[in-house]
Amino acid sequence: MTSAALAAKELLRRRREDIQSGRLDEALRPTSIEQAFAIQNEIIKQSDDTVGGWKCLLPLDNGNIIVAPIFSQEIQTKSPCYLAADNGLARVEPEVAFVLGQDLPSRSEAYSEQEIDEAIAHCHMALELTKSRFEADSGSDYYEMFADCFINQGMFIGPEIDKATAYDIPRLNIHIRNGGQVESYDGAHPNLSAHKPVYWLINKMSQRGVGFKKGQAIITGSYVGLVDLEFDTTYEIEYEGLDKYQVTFAKVTS
Repeated sequence: MTSAALAAKELLRRRREDIQSGRLDEALRPTSIEQAFAIQNEIIKQSDDTVGGWKCLLPLDNGNIIVAPIFSQEIQTKSPCYLAADNGLARVEPEVAFVLGQDLPSRSEAYSEQEIDEAIAHCHMALELTKSRFEADSGSDYYEMFADCFINQGMFIGPEIDKATAYDIPRLNIHIRNGGQVESYDGAHPNLSAHKPVYWLINKMSQRGVGFKKGQAIITGSYVGLVDLEFDTTYEIEYEGLDKYQVTFAKVTS
């Protein structure tokens, strides 16, 4: 096995067995974006699942990029929403999901924004479900986090929202209610426009020979960062002025 294949095997083992551990063995650690991509590709190859979605952001000021596959069996649409506990909590990120209504095969010519807009069939309230395969104090670096799919463990897709509105919400008030308790957040998308990272992702991955399939959902960054919620508790999640829904989180065990 290559070092990328061995690293992917270890990260998949941690994912399947719900293990958080230390850094990868030094011989397996990626030290470049290309090596991290190679491990992600091996995770896809070795998984018994298919890619059902992606997470991304626009490139950061320091040149780092955020992109990772999300597996089909880890995308949920009904409550209860199952996820692995992280320090006893359900850790989620409120986002918007853009769902493709047609295939976008890889090609040498860049896709235009219009072509990508036409391929996006609908948009939804969504939660990224998160948990790292590294211990909090492990010292894992950016390239290891990249290889590990940037702490993703799935996605919850909520109600559909108007596409034109989804394209024009740089700021968003989010309310999370639990009975009489409410936590309110003055949210802002890290790239100001939630749909702009989709353009970047499609063309970045297309240039790498990766195509996109009808039905895949793309999330592009949290409006409020990580939110820690309790298990076995029903929450009402509201995107002010758009919609709201109820969801209960349930622990999944390895």
